[in-house]
Amino acid sequence: MKTLVLLALVGLGAQLVDGSLGMAYGATSTTLLLAIGTNPAAASATIHLAEIGTTLTSGLSHWKFGNVDWKVVAKIGIPGAVGAFVGATVLSNLSTEVAAPVMSLILLSLGIYLLVRFTLRGIDRRNLGKPVRKRFLGPLGLVAGFVDATGGGGWGPVGTPALLASGRMEPRKVIGSVSTAEFLVALAASLGFFFALGSQGIDFTWVAALLIGGSIAAPLAAWMVRHIPPRMLGSLVGGLIVLTNTRTLLRSDWIDAGDATRYAAYAAISVIWVLAVVHSFRQHRKDVAIESAGADATEAIRTAGTEAVADPNIALEVSRDEQLAGRPSAPRD
Repeated sequence: MKTLVLLALVGLGAQLVDGSLGMAYGATSTTLLLAIGTNPAAASATIHLAEIGTTLTSGLSHWKFGNVDWKVVAKIGIPGAVGAFVGATVLSNLSTEVAAPVMSLILLSLGIYLLVRFTLRGIDRRNLGKPVRKRFLGPLGLVAGFVDATGGGGWGPVGTPALLASGRMEPRKVIGSVSTAEFLVALAASLGFFFALGSQGIDFTWVAALLIGGSIAAPLAAWMVRHIPPRMLGSLVGGLIVLTNTRTLLRSDWIDAGDATRYAAYAAISVIWVLAVVHSFRQHRKDVAIESAGADATEAIRTAGTEAVADPNIALEVSRDEQLAGRPSAPRD
């Protein structure tokens, strides 16, 4: 019973992070299942079965709060489903431990870029609203779906930073669209695992516990995305990518760092991350104050102009000025 309660709490926490930052449900849940001895394929199959329900709830919640671009969902979700099905089949017969550090290095670079960009520059509104090309979304979905199925998580860490880096979508739209498209990925991955493994190694009670916890958190996470400042949201996502992928690299065979080194690195990244989020929040408040002052000034000018037109005396003076301005000057002797 304790295990089921723990799984439900993990599902709740993982979905709260995933739904609000666009990643980490699979990574968090898979880590726990592997820690208690579940084999990688069964762990990934369990997570993806639970995600069918959590991603459906999450997608509906994001749609309700206006966080979804359905064109992006279709363009990234369908290739993602194909990649997930193939990845599930591959994982049933192949380990991807060698590929994990390479992917983590790429994602770490993207995370650093996002953290610096959103912390120091905020959102570049010049590109917002421009359509994201299908030739970019298709391959991105294919790779992200494959990584997600083979690693037990990865759809968000691959898809979210790549779309954020394009600068063409607001962070909340990126997170909402990626989270909604993940339903297709989870469904395809689950089918792939069933074809390759059947129900071997899958505990459906664990699936139910993860599903219940995640479904409770999904609406709250979608609400948070709607109300967290975009600049601050970008810094949160960037820091999470840096921290999680640094952990993967330090624990890989490439580096195999000791506990002291790893914990020191985690502490340093966490401090930088907190400072970056605080700075982003302060800059957001300054930007809001400047925009508010500009809006008040514009409203004051508009109101003054309306009052001037409505006042007969002012209108008469304006009329006389216009007549004098249009009257030809007297000829000089």
